[in-house]
Amino acid sequence: MLTVRVTEEWKTTYPGAQIGILEIAGVDNILPSEQLEAEKRAVEARLRERYNGYSRSNFLALPVMAAYERYYKRFDKTYHVLLQLESIVLKGKNLPEVSPLVDANFTAELDTLVLTASHDAACLQPPLLIDVSRVGDMFTRMNGAPKQLSPGDMVMRDSQGVICTIIYGQDNLSPISTSTTHALYVAYAPPGVGVENVQAQLDAIEMNIRLFSADCRLVHKLVLSASD
Repeated sequence: MLTVRVTEEWKTTYPGAQIGILEIAGVDNILPSEQLEAEKRAVEARLRERYNGYSRSNFLALPVMAAYERYYKRFDKTYHVLLQLESIVLKGKNLPEVSPLVDANFTAELDTLVLTASHDAACLQPPLLIDVSRVGDMFTRMNGAPKQLSPGDMVMRDSQGVICTIIYGQDNLSPISTSTTHALYVAYAPPGVGVENVQAQLDAIEMNIRLFSADCRLVHKLVLSASD
């Protein structure tokens, strides 16, 4: 089991924030899943019905979306889940097909709006810490490009350095691949998202994984709060 701890600096910087942790093992991530693809189509239909007639201002008025928008605005960025939701609801796009473990997360993310990273647990080097970025922090993005991080962003570190940030996403060392059998999902929830929405996201990811890997093993699932 991977243990994820939070720093005091994270707690004091983001009071009211939560981090969701879901660790799943014994998963076959190679073959496409008809059951998961059917769930993706059902989620797309549900989103289009739920948000029929919405504009960007309507999306931004949703409490969870508004919490992320406030966070991203601090860094002069737009919450990427907003853009993805608009592409599905307003432009008729479909959820992408990457791999079952990635799709399980992305499908849940569009339904709950809770930002979640997915890591190959075997590629992580403990200790794992939820922290905030500092002046001088850098990491290598998934596309291989080095990136200087903005101070104050929520991040996760392992012994190798920063491996994920809210604003810039994941590093290139720990993403899920088709050979991944043991996954760690980390949901990042700024103040205002709410623990119930984080829990719903973790539950939805697990449910989606069990559609294609019914015998997977739940290692642990919990929500860490800045108020703890």
